[in-house]
Amino acid sequence: MEDTQFVLLWKEHYDKIDRSLAINQRLLTETVNHKAQSVLRSLSRFKTRGMMALVVYLLLLGTILFFALAHYSSAANYFIFSIGMIFLINLRALYDYGKHLVWINQIDYDGSITAIQQKLVRLQLSIFRHSRIMVLQFPFWTTFFLSNRWFPQSVGWGYLVIQIALTASFTYLAIWLYQNQTPANADKKWIRALLAGSGADKVSKALAFYKELETFQQTI
Repeated sequence: MEDTQFVLLWKEHYDKIDRSLAINQRLLTETVNHKAQSVLRSLSRFKTRGMMALVVYLLLLGTILFFALAHYSSAANYFIFSIGMIFLINLRALYDYGKHLVWINQIDYDGSITAIQQKLVRLQLSIFRHSRIMVLQFPFWTTFFLSNRWFPQSVGWGYLVIQIALTASFTYLAIWLYQNQTPANADKKWIRALLAGSGADKVSKALAFYKELETFQQTI
């Protein structure tokens, strides 16, 4: 009889421990979800402001481009091509920002942790791609002011060498940044600084919260 009571007492004790662990895990999950939501709300506001700025910027570029095409002259070929490429790249940026906003709002914090992590990883990878594409506009900022009325036939060798070196340097920089902005380099400080301008740091912070939760669950 005493053995039976002893077993029942131990069973009751372990049941209390299990309930306590379940409560602690639920509270920790709610805390992590709240912290992740707060970070992603900040990202959502950042993306919204970015979209508003891009709309104004694209309207300005589009107006300038339309005017150049409406009053077309072969002398403006460099300008039209350069501004056209910058416009297209930033149009893609507007699309990316809108897509990221939709994805952020689609996260179900009452769902599984794995599903939330998968959506955050998808968002993070998309931000990487966005940042890579944005650097491709760099070379076009070195050519928009040229005109075939005077370039290259009416410039001296010094100016020609400087212009070629400038455009080549920005082209190399754009290609190098495009190639190196990868998840494999995410821990490098300069990559983190560059991606912070696109909001990747906030997604990384949210993922870190869920990584801590995952580690806690594995220790139970």
